[in-house]
Amino acid sequence: MEESIQPLDPIAISLGPIQVHWYGVIIGAAIALGLYIAIKESARRGLDKDLFTDLMLWAIPIAILSARTYYVLFEWDYYSRYPGEIIAIWNGGLAIHGALIGSVITALVFARKRKVSFWKLADIAAPSIILGQAIGRWGNFMNQEAHGGEVSRAFLENLHLPEFIINQMYINGAYYHPTFLYESLWNLLGFILLMLLRRVNLRRGELFLTYVIWYSVGRYFVEGLRTDSLMLTETLRMAQTISVALVVLAVILLVYRRVKGYADVRYLDNQS
Repeated sequence: MEESIQPLDPIAISLGPIQVHWYGVIIGAAIALGLYIAIKESARRGLDKDLFTDLMLWAIPIAILSARTYYVLFEWDYYSRYPGEIIAIWNGGLAIHGALIGSVITALVFARKRKVSFWKLADIAAPSIILGQAIGRWGNFMNQEAHGGEVSRAFLENLHLPEFIINQMYINGAYYHPTFLYESLWNLLGFILLMLLRRVNLRRGELFLTYVIWYSVGRYFVEGLRTDSLMLTETLRMAQTISVALVVLAVILLVYRRVKGYADVRYLDNQS
């Protein structure tokens, strides 16, 4: 039975030599939905309706470039031998931490140019970012990547997963942990949490910092199950190291901004 299991086709559309991969379709859908939510919320918060569209014109290409650069640098042994693969992002290989670094730097510069609070932009964007990450992990599912160690079919069945997920986790003669799913569900819960916290009217910046903490905690534990981690050393996983650093930094910023009075403005206040 297992020998007859066929993986889902990673190609969504083929038009002659042109192939559209599900990975790109899913990432594109995640970006579009996240942007829509951010635009709607920014209008409610008294910002120009085109502000987030303008920001995304810069942030999206920079995030993709930085995500790919981050990944390639940590896999340079492979890409130095196959440089033609560097641009093949449809095969996967976009590091989320790289994308976040590029996006935050872009948003900081953009906010300064437009004379609007970076923290206000970050708070509005936070639910969109984590929802995009939840959706984007399904691109990894279609590529049969970002999975964990080997498990039995019985293990997956005991998780009460749909048949199509179980079958897609059958890779090269073995079943694997669907770590893409674990992280996707964790991020979906994070999205719900952030949407609820909007109503609590947290201090400015704290919604985004809550996102950073929530995502980083989940990523730390899921990363420990994966078999394809980018490594800082032979035993130290890069994503886990970054996750710990981000949690510490976010907590420090939460405390520091309150003590210094930088977080006195509330989320629902319409100040720029």
